[in-house]
Amino acid sequence: MKLNAKQLRQLEEKRAVGEIRKIKRRPIFFILENIYDTYNIGGLFRLADALAIEKIYLCGETETPPNSRIKKASIGTYKVVDWQYVKTVKKAIDELYIKKWEIRSEKFDNVSLQVIAVEQHPKAINYTAAVYRPPLALIFGNESYGITPETLKLADQIVEIPMWGINKSLNVIVSAAIVGYWVVNQLKS
Repeated sequence: MKLNAKQLRQLEEKRAVGEIRKIKRRPIFFILENIYDTYNIGGLFRLADALAIEKIYLCGETETPPNSRIKKASIGTYKVVDWQYVKTVKKAIDELYIKKWEIRSEKFDNVSLQVIAVEQHPKAINYTAAVYRPPLALIFGNESYGITPETLKLADQIVEIPMWGINKSLNVIVSAAIVGYWVVNQLKS
């Protein structure tokens, strides 16, 4: 079932929780740390739905639905993508580590969570050089200062998108889309 923007905005919460949440989701999680712009948060919900991401964790100073700007930018996808607010990224990761890895009928026996931070950093490698495996948590940080140093220490690996101009970074939605689509294509092979 594919819904257009108007249909998504009008989608009843009860129906979203029922039938639409039965969509097969990938064992990939977005962890958003201190995302400032509520339109970016809404856009990340749209992206998470497009990629069939399992869940979004909203952490720190990140706003949560039903914020009107998140609702508007997400065009209703906040109703169909599972999400949870947790105070810190560490708490989100801890929750994912202890979770039994049976996600939407897929079993991941003896497999631990892979945590990858997407950030410009001296220890980062090109996002295309990383080896991704499920279950996978991708961390994205604040639009101005990125992922906090404490959170970077929690990551198994740091990846970055090459920047050849003067600007140091891309919009968080653009970065998540580039890495997210790359990951999904890598996991298919």
